[in-house]
Formats: sequence, structure tokens, C-alpha cells
Amino acid sequence: MITFLTRTTDMNMVFRIIPLLVLTGLVGCTPVPDTSGPDFDLQGHRGARGLLPENSIPGFLMASDLGSNTIEMDVVVSADSQIVVSHEPWMSAEICSHPDGTAVGEEEAQSLNLYTMTYEQIAEFDCGSRGNERFPDQAPLAVQKPLLSEALRAIDAHSDLPLRFNIEIKSREEGDNVFHPEVDTFARLLHTVLLDTAVMDRTIVQSFDPRSLEAFKRIAPEATLALLVSNEWGLQPNLDRLSFLPQTYSPNHKLVDRSLVDSVHALGMSIVPWTVNDSDRMQELLLLGVDAIITDYPDRAATLKP
Repeated sequence: MITFLTRTTDMNMVFRIIPLLVLTGLVGCTPVPDTSGPDFDLQGHRGARGLLPENSIPGFLMASDLGSNTIEMDVVVSADSQIVVSHEPWMSAEICSHPDGTAVGEEEAQSLNLYTMTYEQIAEFDCGSRGNERFPDQAPLAVQKPLLSEALRAIDAHSDLPLRFNIEIKSREEGDNVFHPEVDTFARLLHTVLLDTAVMDRTIVQSFDPRSLEAFKRIAPEATLALLVSNEWGLQPNLDRLSFLPQTYSPNHKLVDRSLVDSVHALGMSIVPWTVNDSDRMQELLLLGVDAIITDYPDRAATLKP
């Protein structure tokens, strides 16, 4: 097993290892696609979760190498007010291990609350060596949850062209002051990182939580925002949850048909379905006119044409 710790100070090591993983077949036999990239916005979900550990710097760099135009990721907040890249605001029992190597158990996962841990404590956990049973093609790799600032700088240093970012604020009302700060504080902390890393104009901020989108818009009225949707309420009832019209409507791909695509476009928004891993469904959605594809397998989508 190859070990990779993202907190290394020698980021050149990152850039040497990722091509090696592809060339040695660690991520399978799929060839790297044409570097010109797809003719649509290909978004690597949590990086390239189908191939390398999710929300990790190696996964983000691989998504870039496989033709992604946009890198999608999730963020939470640590006890010392750091923006950390992680899907859950706790250590996942599915993928994470304690510093001593023992697997995080289901019964303890939520007690390992990242909002109560400093980033130094968070970085001691490995969330990649175990692999992910739901993604059998994913290569196990020892990784830590990175700081958002580290991840953004690594991606920019690695890519020949400036990529875009789609960053999800992981908040919910019942999590306020338990798993994350109140949404105004969360939005302010994220905004500061985006300004410090000079990626604000290349970033979409998305959330299922309308409160977080409202909070971010108050701080940055010019921001590009996306409403994530998993329910079946319909377009207008979901938009009515916001006081403004977001630039992007981002539903579960199973909710997308021609009528929804046309209705979203008629309002001047883009439609970005998630998370699409079947190549036939990707092609079907592109023919319906969606503006982007979010996928765990950027290699499967990179050669598709709208």
C-alpha cells in the first residue's frame, strides 16, 4: 500500500505521486483523457471519489488530471475555527481510522465531532487507508482531511489552467452550535479563506441549507450560489425557500427531466445535477441540456459530448 500524508510541506511530492498512480495502474486501466477537457462543465465529486479517497488532495489532483473543469468538495469547521474539507462534521465510520490505526466505529463516529477538535487533532486521523466498500475501484491511500486553504493552493499549483471550485457548506439547523457554528459565522470563515486564496471569482458556494446561502449572499452579494435539492417538492417551492434567485439549481439527477431543465433555464439559472456515475445517464442528461455533470468518476464523463 502506498502511504500519502497530505500535511507534507513538500507539495512537489504530491505532484510526482499522482501521475505515478495513473501510470502504475493503481486507479485502474482507464487512460487519461485528452487534456483539452470536455465541452461541458465536468465537476469531480469530492475530487474523484470513485478512484481515490474522497475530499483529499490526491483525489482533487486526480480529478484535475482526468479533465474536470470544476472540483467539488465539502467543508466543515474545526474547534479552532479552521475551514476543513470533509463531508461529515465528524469522523466517518465508513472510511476513517484513529491515529493508532483502529477503525472508527459506528457507535463513536458522531462523538468524534470535528467542531470540538482542533485541526491538529483532526489531522492525526487517516481517512483513506481503509478504502471505501461502496467504491471498489477506489485505491486505498493514507490521507488526512485537509484545510481548505491547503487544498485550493495545491490544486492551483498542480493545474496548468485555473480550475473552478464548487464548495458545499455542510450545515443544518439542528447542527447549529453542535456540529458547526451559526451560519453567519460559517459563511464569514469560508469567505475569508476564498479571499485569502484568491479563488472567489472561480467559486460556486452551494448548500442544501438555504440559511447558509442567505448568509453568504449577505457577506458577498456578488457570489455565485447554488441551491442543492434532494426533495421532490418541485422547482418553485424550493426556490421559495430563498429570498433571491440563485445562479444555479442543483438537484439529485433522478429528479431531472426535460421539463425541469427548461423551467430552470427559463428563469435564467443553470442546472447542475448530482451525483451521476452511470455513463448512459450522463449522456442522457447532457442531451436534455444540463449545464454540468457532478460525478465520482470524472474519467467516465470526460469524453462525453453534449
